Amino acid sequence: MEQGKIAKQMVDFHKATFDNTFNAMSIMQEQTERMVSMFLEQSPWVPAEGKTAIQDWVKAYKKGRSDFKTSANDSFKKVEVFFEGFEKQAKETKVKAGK
Repeated sequence: MEQGKIAKQMVDFHKATFDNTFNAMSIMQEQTERMVSMFLEQSPWVPAEGKTAIQDWVKAYKKGRSDFKTSANDSFKKVEVFFEGFEKQAKETKVKAGK
């Protein structure tokens, strides 16, 4: 039972660490996107095709970032469900042993 609590605390810690790191990365990427947008607006020598390519690239990494976050959240949820089942099974075993 105690092992289950420790494992759940470890998973919670890793999830919080992941969320904080992911948020910091997202903020950095958004700031970089704003800087690139300003640069493109002020650079008449960049052809329209180049601007379009950069905008497509920005959309692609935003989608990739979103998909990655969704996948990570789904994985953390699966681990949480696993440990909930583990704790439930441990409680049931303890109750049966007590009878």
